[in-house]
Amino acid sequence: MPAVTTPSTPSASEAPSLVGEEYEVEVGPVAHGGHCIARTPGGRVLFVRHTLPGERVTARVTEGDENSRFLRADAVEVLESSPDRIPAPCPFSGPGKCGGCDWQHVAPGAQRRLKGAVVAEQLSRLAGLTPQEAGWDGTVEPAPGDKVAKGEVPAWRTRVQYAVDEDGQAGLRKHRSHEVQPVDHCLIAAPGVSELGVEKREWPQIAGVEAIAATGSNDRQVILTPRPGGRLPIVELDRPVSVMRVEERDGGVHRVHGRPFVRERAAGRTWRVGSGGFWQVHPKAADLLVEAVMQGLMPRKGEMALDLYCGVGLFAGAIAERVGEAGAVLGIESGKRAVEDARHNLADLDRVRIEQGKVEQVLPKTGITEADLIVLDPPRAGAGRQTVARIAALGARRVVYVACDPAALARDLAYFREGGYKPRKLRAFDLFPMTHHVECVAVLEPAAKGL
Repeated sequence: MPAVTTPSTPSASEAPSLVGEEYEVEVGPVAHGGHCIARTPGGRVLFVRHTLPGERVTARVTEGDENSRFLRADAVEVLESSPDRIPAPCPFSGPGKCGGCDWQHVAPGAQRRLKGAVVAEQLSRLAGLTPQEAGWDGTVEPAPGDKVAKGEVPAWRTRVQYAVDEDGQAGLRKHRSHEVQPVDHCLIAAPGVSELGVEKREWPQIAGVEAIAATGSNDRQVILTPRPGGRLPIVELDRPVSVMRVEERDGGVHRVHGRPFVRERAAGRTWRVGSGGFWQVHPKAADLLVEAVMQGLMPRKGEMALDLYCGVGLFAGAIAERVGEAGAVLGIESGKRAVEDARHNLADLDRVRIEQGKVEQVLPKTGITEADLIVLDPPRAGAGRQTVARIAALGARRVVYVACDPAALARDLAYFREGGYKPRKLRAFDLFPMTHHVECVAVLEPAAKGL
């Protein structure tokens, strides 16, 4: 980001900007969010991207002023490098460029170690747990096929949200910015996305293009967001594709032509996912997470289970197969279209019921006072104290928590401890290579069991 000129006589309410200031710093530990911690010579905290622990770099401030509690910065020159540093494979990665990846400059194995350090720090700081107390061996597991050599990049992202600049060129957002970095190829995009050729086309009057390549089927979809008052162009891509439109009036996603859904394949079933609804982005993630959840729950015939934040029913379906006809599964999901898809996907399983609404509102109204098993996969903010307390009060013998954010997981684990639950086992998965994101699966059980 270019330096910002600070007015020579700022008003009393304005602090002088520090954007563009440069500091030579020693880089400290990794922090949650894709950056590392350093301090200016004056002691001010810097969150620095494009660096690694132990390096010495020149850091240029990208956000902050004299009154800021901390500053954000990019490492624009590496004076002493880490042995884990590699040349970034992607030409669009680096200071001031695409913000989609955080760790292109880091060897793959070292990326997973960085993520492990973040998970451990969040567990310690927010939940007061050591890795051993969380039942975690400290490793972050790559998805099958993702253990690649230095300089190689797994092509894993089956859903890519392209931004479109004023000239109609598709690209990706710069870090913490609305500015678009045009790209001719995204290295982490799955082959099914790349083969559409979104980057090669012009998109007049369009603000965004989401490209979706289903796993286990040939379904391809693009969801177009027109600029205010804009018209849709004729969509001609390199592969057959269905087209959806985000309506300016209500923000809803509506069919233009083709199927209004894609068909995903996981856990031995085909899943309808409509209107750009939630599905795991990594092609191996759904099966991997179902396996981890089932190993954690260990369902038995005849048990009653809850699938909270159930999406299109992935975990509910897997549990229903295990509990058998004498068992029962209740799924709760807030998204209307996701609920419709879940009911369609699981229509052959009479023992499954899906309710629409927010978990914190619907769960108290169900009249359920106990459950044998509970799985929850909340949004990035987590479940929260009130919902966790209600879950804990149901007395399930096993609770499995699927988390896309280690900070939210750690906070909620602390709430579960208040409700009488402790972690038995935790696994961390690198389902978002080259980014700072990490997926965790925590298995909890009543602390009174003493296991």
